[in-house]
Amino acid sequence: MDTLKLQIRSHGSIWCSSFHSRFLPFSLCSRQRYVLGDSAMHQMAQSSVFLSGMGGLGIEIGRVVITAVTLHDTKQCDTWDLGSNFFIRKEDVLSQKKRVEAVCSRVAELNPYVHVDMSSSALDDNTDFSFLRKYQCVILTEARLCLQKRVNAFCHSQQPPIRDNPGVVTCMDNQPHGLQTGQSVVFREVNGMVELNGTARQVSVLSPHSFAIGDTAQLQPYAHGGFFVLVKTPKTYRFETIERQLCDPQVLTPDFSKPEAPLQIHAAMLALDTFQEQHSRLPSIGCLQDAEVLLKLTEEAPVNTELVRCLSRTARGILPPLAAAVGGLASQETLKAVTGKFAPLQQWFYLDAIEVVRPLQSLSAEEFVPRGDRYDGLRACIGESMCLELHKLRVFMVGCGAIGCEMLKNFALLGVGLAKSSGEVCITDPDLIEKSNLNRQFLFRPHHIQKPKSTTAAEATCDINPDLQVDAHLNKVCPATESIYSDTFYSRLNLVVTALDNVEARRYVDSRCVSNQRPLLDSGTMGTKGHTEIIVPNLTESYNSHRDPPEEEIPFCTLKSFPSVIEHTIQWARDKFENAFTHKPSMYNTFWQTHSSAEVVLQRMQAGESLEGSFQVIKLLSRRPGQWEQCIAIARLKFEKYFKRKALQLLHSFPLDTRLKDGSLFWQSPKRPPAPIDFDLKDSLHFTFIVSTARLFAGIYNIPYTETDLSEEVVRRILSDVKIPEYRPSEKVKTDETAKKPEQQKMPLSSEEEREAITQLLQAIASLQMSPLQFEKDDDSNGHMDFVASASALRARVYSIEPADRLKTKRIAGKIIPAIATATAAVAGLVALELIKVAGGYGFDSFKNCFFNLAIPVVVLTEPAPVKRTLIRDNIYYSIWDCWTVFGHEDFTLSDFMNTVREKYGIEPTMVVHGVKMLYVPVMPGHSKRLKLTMQKLIKPSVDRRYVDLTVSFAPEADGDEDLPGPPVRYYFSRDGETP
Repeated sequence: MDTLKLQIRSHGSIWCSSFHSRFLPFSLCSRQRYVLGDSAMHQMAQSSVFLSGMGGLGIEIGRVVITAVTLHDTKQCDTWDLGSNFFIRKEDVLSQKKRVEAVCSRVAELNPYVHVDMSSSALDDNTDFSFLRKYQCVILTEARLCLQKRVNAFCHSQQPPIRDNPGVVTCMDNQPHGLQTGQSVVFREVNGMVELNGTARQVSVLSPHSFAIGDTAQLQPYAHGGFFVLVKTPKTYRFETIERQLCDPQVLTPDFSKPEAPLQIHAAMLALDTFQEQHSRLPSIGCLQDAEVLLKLTEEAPVNTELVRCLSRTARGILPPLAAAVGGLASQETLKAVTGKFAPLQQWFYLDAIEVVRPLQSLSAEEFVPRGDRYDGLRACIGESMCLELHKLRVFMVGCGAIGCEMLKNFALLGVGLAKSSGEVCITDPDLIEKSNLNRQFLFRPHHIQKPKSTTAAEATCDINPDLQVDAHLNKVCPATESIYSDTFYSRLNLVVTALDNVEARRYVDSRCVSNQRPLLDSGTMGTKGHTEIIVPNLTESYNSHRDPPEEEIPFCTLKSFPSVIEHTIQWARDKFENAFTHKPSMYNTFWQTHSSAEVVLQRMQAGESLEGSFQVIKLLSRRPGQWEQCIAIARLKFEKYFKRKALQLLHSFPLDTRLKDGSLFWQSPKRPPAPIDFDLKDSLHFTFIVSTARLFAGIYNIPYTETDLSEEVVRRILSDVKIPEYRPSEKVKTDETAKKPEQQKMPLSSEEEREAITQLLQAIASLQMSPLQFEKDDDSNGHMDFVASASALRARVYSIEPADRLKTKRIAGKIIPAIATATAAVAGLVALELIKVAGGYGFDSFKNCFFNLAIPVVVLTEPAPVKRTLIRDNIYYSIWDCWTVFGHEDFTLSDFMNTVREKYGIEPTMVVHGVKMLYVPVMPGHSKRLKLTMQKLIKPSVDRRYVDLTVSFAPEADGDEDLPGPPVRYYFSRDGETP
C-alpha cells in the first residue's frame, strides 16, 4: 500500500509522510491531462482519498481532488460555515444538517466520473484505523495533534509498493538547452557517433548552450545532426515521522524577507495545540489573557511576540483566500501522492497572511467579536471595519474562466461589493462555456454548456452568497469597447482584477488602469506554474513595465519544405486548414459583398483592371465541387500533392548527394530528406485524411453527404474513378529562412476561351455562398482535428519525424495552455489576500507578488518592484503613474500648449508627438508653421474622450545631451463651451 498523510490547518501547516502513485482518467476533455499525462490519469482511476474535515480548507481541497474520495466530518452546519464553505447554504444551517451531508452531493456534481462517499464516524482514541488501508492518501484538516500523530503512525506502518575525454554537446544557433546538471537525456538521429542513439546520458551543464555527457572517446567520430530528449528519472523520497519532525522540522521558506517565519509559526502552532489540550478550546477572540497564556507556552522557543498575539486573536477565525491558497497546494500534494508524478513537498510548508492581520492589531476587541452572520469567521481575522470596506468595493473583473470562477467564489465568501449603495462586482467575458471548461471552472455544470460564461458565473456565485451584487457583461475589453469601459467607468472603480489567458489583453487592461490611476491585481497559470502581481498607483511598477521576449515564429521555408520536429508538421497542418477552409471562403464571400455584380467584375477584368482577390475567387469557382464524389476526388489529389509530389519535387531540386559550397552535405541535420508516400486506402491514416478533407470541402461548399458516404466501400468505389495526373518537376524550392510567405498572384485574362470559361463561372455565383469553418478542437464529430492530426502525422511520416498522439496534436494545434485546478485555486487565493490589503489602503511593504511551481514544489513571495522615478531636472521627477494636464479651448494653438507646459511645469518642451504622429519637431520642414494652428485642427478629438495623451520631450540641462521624454501630457479639449 502506498500512503500519504497530509496535515493541513487553516493557518497553513502541511506535513507529509510517504509519496507514491495512481490517478484518474478524466473523461471530460481536460487540460489537466496536458499537465499530468495519461499514465498519471490512469493511476488516479485506481486510487482513493480519505479527506477529514469539511470546513473552509477541507472543501477547498475536496472540490479540487479528482479521484475517488471519502469525505469525513462529524460537525453540524453552522452560520460561520457560510463564510468559508461555499457548498453550504442557509437552509443547511437552519435544518441542522451535518456538514458532510450538505457538501457530499455538491462535490459529486463537479465530476460525474468521480466516486464520492461520506462518513461521519468519530475519529478518537478508540478508533481502529485499519479502515484506512483501502486509501492511497489520507488528508486531515481541523484535526488535533494527538489524532495527527496516531494517523501518521498508522500511515508509516503501511509498506508502500515498489514501482517499477568528455563529450560536449552544443546546441545549434545558440539555442538554450534548458537543462540542469544531473538530469538525463536520450539521443536520437546522431550521425557518426551512432552508439549514442537510444542511450541515456547524465548531463553536466557547461553553459546555457552546451553540456557535457561523459566519456565518448571509445565511440565513433561524430559527423553531424542529432536530437536529445530530456528523460525524467524516478527519484525516491523518504519522510520522517511526525514525532521526529515536530522537534526538528524541515521547512520550505516561501518569503526570504522573513526567513525566520516558518520555524516561528511552527513553534506557535505547537503552542496552540497545547493550549487546546489544556483548555479544550481555542483562544477566545480578543482575549488578552488567552494571548498571554499562549505566549507562555512559547517561552522555550524564540518566537515573535506579535506573531503569537495575532495567532491567538485569529485562531477561531478563517481567511477564505488563505484556505483557497493552501487548499490548492495541498491538493497538488494529494495528486502527487496517488500518481507519483512531480516532486513531493519535504516536509513542512507554512503560508501565513500576517501582513493582512498585523496592521489591525491596534483595533479594539469590539471589531472582532461575532455578530451571528456568515462573516463571523472572517471578522475574527480582519475586523468589522475591514469587512465593511470589502462590502463597499466596486470591482471590475475581466475574464470569467478558471481564475475568474475562483475569484468570484472568493468575492462571495469575503462579501466583496455587496453594499447596495456603493458596492458592486462587474464582470465581463465574451466566451461561451465549453465541455473542456468543466473540470477546472468549478462554477459551471454540464447543463451550462454553450451558455455565456459571465452570466452563468454570476448566477452560480449568487448561489454561494445571495447578497452579492454582480453585473455581468458579454464584452471584450479592448479599444473597440472604450465607449462602454470609458474613463468615467474606471473612475467609479476601486480596483481591477484580470483573469485573462493572454498577454496582449493584460497589457491593454494595464494601460487603462495606469491611465485612470486604478490598482490592478493580475494572475495567471500554466500547468503547475502560477504567478500573481499586485499593481498599485504611485507605489509599484505596472504590468507593462516589463516585457517577455516574443515567441519565435517557425520560418516559412521550414514549414514549407524542411520540417525537423513534430511541432513543424502540426503547424503546417493547422496552416493548411486555415488557408483552405477559413481564409479562402471568407475572402470569397468578402469579394462578392464588395463586388455584387458578376458582369461588372468581368468588364473591369477584361479592361485589364486588377481587382484584389479576383485570382483566388476565380480559382475557387473553377475548382468547386458539386457533389460528394468530387469532394473525395479533391481530397485524393490533395494527398498526392502534399505527401508525394512535394517530396518528389524537393528531391528533384536537391538530390540526396547535393553538397553546399563549403562541401558539406545539403541534407544534414536539421534538414531531413523527404520520402514520398504512395497512397494506400488500407492505411487507416490515409483513409482518415481522405474522408476528413472531403468532409471539410463539403462543409465550405454546402454539399450534403450521408454516413454511408463515409464508409470505406463507398470511398474506395469513388477513388477507383479518380485519375491522378502524371508528375512533372516544376518550381524551385526556397531555402532562405528569412523569406516571407509569397503574395497571391494576379489572374491574367489571356485567350477568348478563358474569358468564356470565366463568364460561365461568374454566372454561377448566385448559387454559391461559401461557408468558412472556424477551427474547433474540442468537437470530435466535426472532422477538424481528424484533418489536422492525419495531415500532420502523414507529413511526419514523409520526413521520418516521430509522430505525436492526438492529445499532443490537439494541444499544439489548438494552442492550449495546460491548466490544472490546483494552481488556479492557489493563485486566486493569493490574489484575494492582496485585494484585502488594497481595500484597507495598506502600505508598500505589505504587498506580495508570488511565483510558484507546485510540481517541484517552489513558492516564492516577493515585494512588488517599486515604481521607478525618473529625474528630469532640478528635483523634478516623474513615474509611469504621473500625468500632466493642460486645459484648452476652441482657439487654443500648439504654441499656447507649449507655453502652458513651460509656465505650469517649468520645463522647455522641444517635441510634441500624438501616438505615431509627430505634431511638432523643430528640425522637420514646415513644423514651425504649425505653432499657429489650433490643437483641434492638429488633432481630431475622439468621440468617446474629451482629451488626448501627448508625448512631450524636454530640453536637457547640459548641451549635447539628447532630449528627455517626460510623463504623458493630457490635453483636454473644450467642447460646446464646457469647461474641462
